[in-house]
Amino acid sequence: MPLRPSSLADLAQRLLGKQLAELDPEQRRVLEGIETGKAVSRDAADVSDERADFGARLSDRVAAVGGSWSFIIAFSVVLVGWMILNSDVLGHFGLAFDPYPYIFLNLMLSTVAAIQAPVIMMSQNRQSEKDRLAASLDYETNLRAELDILRLHEKMDHLVIDRLAALEAKIDRLAQTPQEP
Repeated sequence: MPLRPSSLADLAQRLLGKQLAELDPEQRRVLEGIETGKAVSRDAADVSDERADFGARLSDRVAAVGGSWSFIIAFSVVLVGWMILNSDVLGHFGLAFDPYPYIFLNLMLSTVAAIQAPVIMMSQNRQSEKDRLAASLDYETNLRAELDILRLHEKMDHLVIDRLAALEAKIDRLAQTPQEP
């Protein structure tokens, strides 16, 4: 026996016990997926990338570069190079443009830190948004699985009831047939 076709409002009432207007957006998408027979599973990273604007993608790249060992090593090499260049090499000829205590270097480091910190915070906020999105998509997938299991139970119950009714009818027919002595 095929499952009877249902409207979205009927599915909402039957499976969730709610009116259509009371549904969350996630619940509505799940029921629409059930009604149309489409899967609701989506990759959180793909959905997040689709929603991201230029600034969000840029902050992710800056955080990925600024939070890597290659950046730390390269930046350390540049700093040591700056100090050697201004102390020993150019200082030997009296041409050091930023001699010890490296005031210009400190200014540049402060500027980089002042810019990099908020960009990394933006990336962390974006990661939090990704996590919330992933949780929402997981909820949709779990809800869909739960509702599909409920629908399968309902279908199995209908099959069992139909089978029992057929057996009762057969028993009644056998009970009504005359028996040979």
